[in-house]
Amino acid sequence: MNEDPSRKRLGRGLAALIGEMDKPETVRQETVRADRSVPIEFVSPNPRNPRRQFVEGDLADLAQSIREHGIVQPVVVRSGGAPGRFEIIAGERRWRAAQRAGLTEIPVILREVDDKAALELAIIENVQRSDLNALEEARGYQQLIDEHSYTQADLGQVIGKSRSHVANTLRLLKLPDAIGDLITDGSLSAGHARTLVTAEDPVGLARRIIEEGLSVRQAEALASAPARSEDPSRPERKEKDADTLALQKLLSDQTGLKVVINHKERGGEVRIAYRSLEQLDELCRLLKQ
Repeated sequence: MNEDPSRKRLGRGLAALIGEMDKPETVRQETVRADRSVPIEFVSPNPRNPRRQFVEGDLADLAQSIREHGIVQPVVVRSGGAPGRFEIIAGERRWRAAQRAGLTEIPVILREVDDKAALELAIIENVQRSDLNALEEARGYQQLIDEHSYTQADLGQVIGKSRSHVANTLRLLKLPDAIGDLITDGSLSAGHARTLVTAEDPVGLARRIIEEGLSVRQAEALASAPARSEDPSRPERKEKDADTLALQKLLSDQTGLKVVINHKERGGEVRIAYRSLEQLDELCRLLKQ
């Protein structure tokens, strides 16, 4: 597949567009300059921003810093629906904190971009700043796939992440809402949540992870282990060795489906479970590749 040149340009031009986010604040202050200052009430948040959670304590701390030092990193905006109005591309947290700090104007960098580029930039900035929880990140990726026909490889290139990271993050969207709430409130890490995708009882395992303080490795082993039969007439399965469990996990990660490997006296079998025709279609596509 030929690479889209516009997506390559976006990745290279990101630093110039929203500032070099991996540099210290003191360096950014010298290299990133605002185009202008605008009344804060003329700026509105982007309703399609993937970030939904703003921690009150963090906003209060940032507001205090803004009172003392001002806004170091300008807010990146584009023209809004009405003349003189602006919509935030990147920097909603700074805008919210500036309101708390009582600022009447904020420095902005004005960029005229379409909806696709605005969404890309919002995701990139939040991912690079680690401002998104894993579920928000997954929803942002899915938006780009649904609305702009991105592949996972395209996303990896634009976001600056590996394809496997994108694929594993998207898998979180398959989890029940109850687990999504645990990810959002910080009870479950992204690493723990990914182990639940192929578990027989993801909600039950999530509760066990939290109650027992299990490590990601321990959660992976429990998620990969076959469920024991409750029928006393059936023989109990032999525990699988670490190599088999690791291989099951590898195949599960690659396919996004539950994979079970059973060894027999001669040969064995690999079972792949799917819940919908869409998952079966995706499996067939992966096998064709």
